[in-house]
Amino acid sequence: MTRRDVVRALGALGIMGAFPLPGLAAGRGEAPFSVESLPALEGELTLYLGRGEGGLYEDVINAIRDRNPGLSLQVRRGPTVALANTIVAEAEAGARQADLFWAVDSGSLGLVSDAGLAQPVPEALGAGLREGFRYESWVPVSGRIRTLPFNSDRLSLEQIPEDIMALPETDLSVGWAPAYGSFQSFITAMRLLEGEKATREWLLGMKARARQYAGEFGVVMGVSRGEVDLGLANHYYTLRLLSGQPDAPVALAMTRDDAGSLLNASGAMALTERPLAMDFIRYLLTAEVQSYLASEAYEIPMVSGVDLPEGLPSEDRIQPPELELTRLADMRPTLDLMRDAGVL
Repeated sequence: MTRRDVVRALGALGIMGAFPLPGLAAGRGEAPFSVESLPALEGELTLYLGRGEGGLYEDVINAIRDRNPGLSLQVRRGPTVALANTIVAEAEAGARQADLFWAVDSGSLGLVSDAGLAQPVPEALGAGLREGFRYESWVPVSGRIRTLPFNSDRLSLEQIPEDIMALPETDLSVGWAPAYGSFQSFITAMRLLEGEKATREWLLGMKARARQYAGEFGVVMGVSRGEVDLGLANHYYTLRLLSGQPDAPVALAMTRDDAGSLLNASGAMALTERPLAMDFIRYLLTAEVQSYLASEAYEIPMVSGVDLPEGLPSEDRIQPPELELTRLADMRPTLDLMRDAGVL
């Protein structure tokens, strides 16, 4: 698929008018689905949508609606974890309402999957996904990597440890957002990989040198203003800042093979046996939608052959740990640990 094909197909989806795409590289191969190859969606669906990505997910949904006038799509919005709990509670009460769940983190998907409410993903649907991101009950839509954004006027890349567990041993000031869901998933990953004792010690060691922010874009802004040396944040906050302020003194560092480089994902699952739900998910995996989310939201495309967002560190520096993402649903021990350490 050429860039012209991508642009034309996005126009057909109704996305291009409001959000022009920047230049896209050629990609490494064909995506398994294109918008033009998919059947029309007809019928009624109810989608539970976790809040996220500044309305870009809403733009994708509206584009799908515009292309499929025979689709009657009802959308319920809310925090991802709250919606996951609602789906489980409704099922237990015998009052299922959601046909689809699009969550901004894999832990919430794991919670619903563990309750036995998700439909199995057809093998053909998962065939084009990146290696290591194929699941039986849900489909990853886009990814986000934990990173260490740092102030490039103060530090060089070589001054930042490549082991997240070594960070408390440095004299660096750090910005973090403990109340933010992605941070809590990161701590859950640390707890699963390193154990509760080591995670508690890490939190206590970091607490003395950390400055708290309400969200992770605030963390990156604090780094750029020199309020802290570096921060803990998903990669796309830095890329979005640099897209608007290319001269901001912020760069990305990454740890290797630990919770500090966790590659988490948003994803979707079908909660009904009706094929219409899985057909809707197919739209989210088209080259057009994946390219749009990569170029506008700076998220990691989950489909092979779609380029990584511009400004992301080279792939040889991206070394996430091996961790079954749905295990991140085990959040309660993490919250207890964070409260015990006094960071929540």
